[in-house]
Formats: sequence, C-alpha cells, structure tokens
Amino acid sequence: MRQGSTQHEIFLNSLEHEGKKFIRLWYKPNPFISKRLKEAGWIKYSKTYKCFVMHNSPHSIEMTYTHFQGLAQVNTRYLYRPKRLKPNKLVPVLAGEQRGEPLEKMPDLPVVKLQPMLVGDDKTLISVTFRYSQQVYETLKCSNLATWQAEQKCFAIPEGGQHIQQLAEELDGKGWLWLSQQLVVRDVVLLRRLWEQTYLKSTGYITCPIDYLEKLYLLNYSMNTIRTYHSLLLRFLNSYSEKGMAAMNAFSEEDINQYHRQMVQAGSYSCSFVNQSINAVKFYYQRVLGRHEVQLRDVERPEKPDRLPTVLSKQEVKKILEATDNLKHRCMLQLLYAGGLRIGEVISLSLSDVQSDRNLLLIRGGKGKKDRTTVLSQRLLDNLRVYYKEYKPKTWLFEGQFGGQYTSDSLRNVFQACRKKAGVKTNATPHTLRHSFATHLLEQGTDLRYIQTLLGHRSSKTTEIYTHVTSYALDKIVSPLDNL
Repeated sequence: MRQGSTQHEIFLNSLEHEGKKFIRLWYKPNPFISKRLKEAGWIKYSKTYKCFVMHNSPHSIEMTYTHFQGLAQVNTRYLYRPKRLKPNKLVPVLAGEQRGEPLEKMPDLPVVKLQPMLVGDDKTLISVTFRYSQQVYETLKCSNLATWQAEQKCFAIPEGGQHIQQLAEELDGKGWLWLSQQLVVRDVVLLRRLWEQTYLKSTGYITCPIDYLEKLYLLNYSMNTIRTYHSLLLRFLNSYSEKGMAAMNAFSEEDINQYHRQMVQAGSYSCSFVNQSINAVKFYYQRVLGRHEVQLRDVERPEKPDRLPTVLSKQEVKKILEATDNLKHRCMLQLLYAGGLRIGEVISLSLSDVQSDRNLLLIRGGKGKKDRTTVLSQRLLDNLRVYYKEYKPKTWLFEGQFGGQYTSDSLRNVFQACRKKAGVKTNATPHTLRHSFATHLLEQGTDLRYIQTLLGHRSSKTTEIYTHVTSYALDKIVSPLDNL
C-alpha cells in the first residue's frame, strides 16, 4: 500500500517454468482481490508455486490492468528488474592497492622440439622437429647452424649449449624451444632464456638476475626448485618494474612483506605458492645481495591445509593394472604401486637397480637427493624378466620408443588411458598409486616406521597422514544411526 493512499496493490513478478516465461501475482491477503482473480479466465492458481500465475505477454498485462481498475493498482516494478547473478566463487574484499599478474604471456608460437639423435656409429646431433610451420621451416632452411639430415628426415644442430642459444636467437618470435629430458642443461644463461621465452618482453621487463640462478645451482638445489624460485622471483621483480632494480634491491623488510600480504589477502594463490614465494625472495635478498637483516618475520605465512591424499581401493588398482595389454606399460604401473615409487623414480631406474637376489629395488637420487631401497614384488619380478627378454633395454630399465629414457609425460598418459579404460571414476594420478601402496600396507598391519623407510620420508609426521585414510578397523565400528 502506498503512503497516503488506501488503494491496494498487486505486484507482478517474473517466473520461469520449464523454459517458458510466466508472471507471478503477489498481493497482501484481501478477499475482494482473491475473488476478482478467480473471475479472470487468463489467470490460474498454481499448486506448484502456491500463487496465481499468468502468461508473460503484453495482452495479459493489459487485461489485468483493466480487470482491477478501481479495486487495486497493478505494479510492474519487479517485473522488468534485471537479473542479478551471483558468482560461484567467493569474492575477496581487499585493502590497499592490489597488483594484477605482472607477467604477460606472448601469443602461442609453434613448439620446436630438441632431442639427442645418433648419426652413424658414435656421432650425436640434436634433432629439430616441429609441426609444420612455414616460418619455422624457412628460418631453419636459411640457418647457418641447422642442417637437413636426409636419412632421418629432419633438421639437426651440433650438440652444445652455445648452439641451442644460437638456434633460440634465430627462432626468436617464430617458435618456442622445447628440450627433451635426455638433454641435461647446466648452462644457467640458456636455462633462463628457455624459461622466459613465453613472456611478453614489454618496456620495463626485468629478467631474472643470472647470479641468483648461479647461486641456486652451486648450492646443489634441484632443477625443479631452481625453476620454481626463478618464476617466483621474476614475478616479484616485475611487480615493481617501474621502480627499477636499484630501488628494489634497497627494499625494506616491510616493502617485501606488503607484497606477500597482498597475495595472501587476494585468496587466489595456494598456501604452497605463497610460502615458496617468500622463500624465493628471501633467498635473493639474503644469499645474493647479502642483506641478512631481511628475515621476513612480520609476514604471516599461511598454514597449509591438511588435505587427505586420494587413495584407490585394491579392486580399483587391480582394474587399472589389468587395463593394458602392453607389457612395458603394465610393468611401469606395477612398479608405482608395488614399491610406492614416484613417477620420476620409475623412469630413472637403471638395469642394475633391480637387485633380484635380495628382492630389493634401489632408488637412486629420489626426492631430496636421497637414496633408498624398497620391496621388490615376486610377481613384478617375474613380469620384469619377461619384459627384459622381449624389449632388451640397454641402459635404462624403461626406454622410449626410439631409445633413451622414458618420459614422465608418456607415463602419465599411459596411466590416465588405463584408468579410463578400467572405468575407474576416481580422479587419480600416477602418484595416487604411491598413496594407495602406503595405505594398503598400513591396512595389512605393517608398522608405520617401515612404511616411512620404504617411502623415503624424512619425518614420520609425513607418513602419519595415511592413518587418516585407512579403513583398518573402521568396519568394526557401528554408526549410532544403525542402532536407532
């Protein structure tokens, strides 16, 4: 009812049902309006929505205006109000100046793959292959470095970091270089170029200081850690590129803390990402610039949530292992589960690491550069003997189609293909087999200390997470709901 008026109102609201548009009528309870609504032939009472409804058309609205003239005013205020959709994600309300992503990506370019290739008896070249691109082909054809190999039907360059650097310069802006894992690069200048080749080098772009990468390399950090630290420091430096390197090198501890506080407040980054960024930036100021007073104590490190690992049942594991007829693929998947190996540890196994006389597998240079031994299943050993006779690997236990070490991406693809073929709906990865190995051992009654040794965990707290996902003894617990 409007202020200063005694006339009643009928509000028209939009209503969608099974893809069709209707109008829902709402009014304060009034017997005269209810009686008049029942007299209108184009208006019906809906038992579903428990209100009067009519078709959403100009003709129906016009008849409603006329029908209630003198009794009530028809109000269309809510009929034409636009929809206000809510986002599916939470929207953080942030304080202060917020910075967007500082690194822009270049438009996609053709990927040029570099892999070692034997030519003749003992000569090694680096093959250059790519999906056909006229620009890349013309560049290689006119190159002073790359030569066409008629027998192998591909371009090739001499081995050596300086030659890859020269090729990268020739293909700058025309293609991205991708190196196979058989090419172990120890030239940090080349690594920096490869890691930054996809970024847009706009005015003010700051590259990662080479002495930062050299320090990480000399301190024997793993290549994965070096690459992660490189990307995180690069992000930090380019967030303040307008200030210049001299000003950034003189940043106070509070300036650096403010950068990480904004990351935490944004809520768009994982706890691991923020913590790694703190470590990467701290390493730069302390170990490269020698500013040991920069401790970054005032920034609150986000606590990592305790998420339980995904574990497959024994039936699901069996289905996945039986989903392939390829003996090599089955042996690799069995190794992941039978010994609790990581994917990198499987492809890094050499022939001498299978110690069949002791029923042990020797894992060299696992995570954290630690060596360890794990159990060797008798069934797996029988399959490996058959596999060796059929495939005759030379150096690595598992080699690629054209020789060399098997790649981790290929093993991931094999696992996912087997999982889908087996009809396993669980969103699993090859690492899930390692989690399943530990959980199933625990359910069999194996002591947690032995499982810690087999997995290569430095702390028993890491292994204890499997006690939260095991079903051991849970089948003996009866829910109180079942006793009602």
